[in-house]
Amino acid sequence: MQMLFHIPDGVAERFKQAVPARQRSAFIARLMEEALPEDEDPLYKIALEVEQDSALNAEMGAWRNGLIADGIRGQEYACEECADETR
Repeated sequence: MQMLFHIPDGVAERFKQAVPARQRSAFIARLMEEALPEDEDPLYKIALEVEQDSALNAEMGAWRNGLIADGIRGQEYACEECADETR
């Protein structure tokens, strides 16, 4: 399969200087294989499931808001549930 990519000129020049012409496709394929997650990677699958869990995302958002605006730096609490809590 052929693919077309646009990369910065400087990177393209370094690539052409460092990798011989007949080895470039194999070089790119090897880099992509190393960088892309495996289809069967269990942690990757779990991460995808977590991203789709709306209840968990809402809970994480409440935690994030509570921690970012924790009142330590003079900020008010970001969520109403947190405002009544004593510290």
